[in-house]
Amino acid sequence: MMEQGLWAGFLAFIISVILGPPVIKLLQSLRAGQVVRRDGPRTHLGKSGTPTMGGIIFLAAMTVAIVVLAPADGLTLTLLGLTWGYALLGLADDALKVVWRRPLGLLARQKLGGQVLLGLAAGLLAMGFLGRGTEVAIPFTSWRWDLGWYYPLLAALLLVSTTNAVNLTDGLDGLAAGVTFWVALAYLLLSLAAGEVGLAILAGALAGGCLGFLVYNFYPARVFMGDTGSLALGAAVGLLSIMTRTELVLPIIGGVYVLEALSVILQVFFFRLTGRRLFRMSPLHHHFELLGWPETRVVLFFWAIAAVMAGLGLFSLTL
Repeated sequence: MMEQGLWAGFLAFIISVILGPPVIKLLQSLRAGQVVRRDGPRTHLGKSGTPTMGGIIFLAAMTVAIVVLAPADGLTLTLLGLTWGYALLGLADDALKVVWRRPLGLLARQKLGGQVLLGLAAGLLAMGFLGRGTEVAIPFTSWRWDLGWYYPLLAALLLVSTTNAVNLTDGLDGLAAGVTFWVALAYLLLSLAAGEVGLAILAGALAGGCLGFLVYNFYPARVFMGDTGSLALGAAVGLLSIMTRTELVLPIIGGVYVLEALSVILQVFFFRLTGRRLFRMSPLHHHFELLGWPETRVVLFFWAIAAVMAGLGLFSLTL
């Protein structure tokens, strides 16, 4: 089973590396260049025009690896389909912004509504068709919490939170893909411990796809993943937590996502309360940039935190 997970990762990595140049060239021909916000760090203005929607690179790689290696039990293909659902939502948003030049993309209610509906569908499918049940593990204890028919609400909340937190994390070259590599690696180990071959293949393909994408996304990035990629990464991670019954452990394993999202919430709350900023800029990675850290140093620092948090999350389940 370990071999299958590793083979999925290797295959997704190779396919990502192969697909990178032609996909980047295609995105350039579509003039699908990133529009950089002028209220962000000034050092980012030079990134304007870099092709976006590059998440399609690792999505295609993951898809091939899973179709080739996954068992024919419907579990992995169902999770892959849900991941693509979130990816297509992000793709529509990206395409409206950078191809059809509609700056706002999808309306907020359209984007959030789509995420919620997909999350509820995922919860219902997990309970019924996928046989996941309705119990969740409580970290640092041996307790289980049975939510019954409230479970789809937790699944929807988890997926909406995770996809948007990964989206916020995707603000520096290689940051979201590198952090997700460590999260996926943790879920590969969890899937192996649970004896779930399909989940191990999904986690392995996710890790390998992210690693292959980093060949083109690490500083200086030749392509950005866009919402196409960030929503897909969040969905894949959230679905892995659902099927391993570790929904409440995901905030530990994906601790960097939580820090990024929390920094935005705290910034808004603190500013409304005091009229001052808590951080120099949010999400949190921009705060370090404005302290004078080079972009690569910030990214590597956050990767290190991601590795530690992934290990801590795994440890919380051994007690």
